[in-house]
Amino acid sequence: MKEVLRFENVSMHYHSKQGETVALQDVSFSVNEGEFVAIIGPSGCGKTTLLSLAAGLLSPTKGKVYTNGGSFGYMLQKDELFPWRTIEKNIFLPLEIKRADTPEHRARALALAEKYGLSQFLKNYPSSLSGGMRQRAALIRTLSVDPDVLLLDEPFSALDYQTRLSVCDDVYKIIREEQKTALLITHDISEAISVADRIFVLSKRPASIIAEHAVAFPETEPLKRRENKEFSRWFELLWKELNV
Repeated sequence: MKEVLRFENVSMHYHSKQGETVALQDVSFSVNEGEFVAIIGPSGCGKTTLLSLAAGLLSPTKGKVYTNGGSFGYMLQKDELFPWRTIEKNIFLPLEIKRADTPEHRARALALAEKYGLSQFLKNYPSSLSGGMRQRAALIRTLSVDPDVLLLDEPFSALDYQTRLSVCDDVYKIIREEQKTALLITHDISEAISVADRIFVLSKRPASIIAEHAVAFPETEPLKRRENKEFSRWFELLWKELNV
């Protein structure tokens, strides 16, 4: 199995006038091609720092981050669609930024929008769409440049609970159908269990990995997983690990 991301003994220190803050301490893990990996940890433990390191937005204080030449797409906590641009123009934005705004790339982005139910909203502005539809548009925007790995920074946290369940299921299906590798960070245990092939558990700050679990369910859809009797057992185990 091809490895697309690896953290090797990574530590991250921040410096300010108040002193030094250690966000991550000696973190090592890998993500393989086609996997959906979730990293859970308490609020403020350094999860977003971890994603920024994976994306190359930060350089580690110690250790190495290997990406094996792959490209990365970043999906944020909020959809961050520009309100003055139509959905279509929002989806094209990464193509413009990467100077890849060609007819071929636009056609691929529009095909994704049509495939996943956005074609009738392309001329709409974000304010006219529901939170769930805007998050779907944000995912299509991320996929428009065909990244190898998707970095998901608690992408459902801004939604209400019912919408969150539905959108999580929706986004999961799109990622699987497009055969993308995904790395999700979240503090929501249920969310991690419902989507992940593997789960890494982070300690409180300075964060280090305290557990790794391979998660196997006969069901593939997140909502179906939540109905499995094993779901509660996984929740209890991970809850205990997060609260040691």
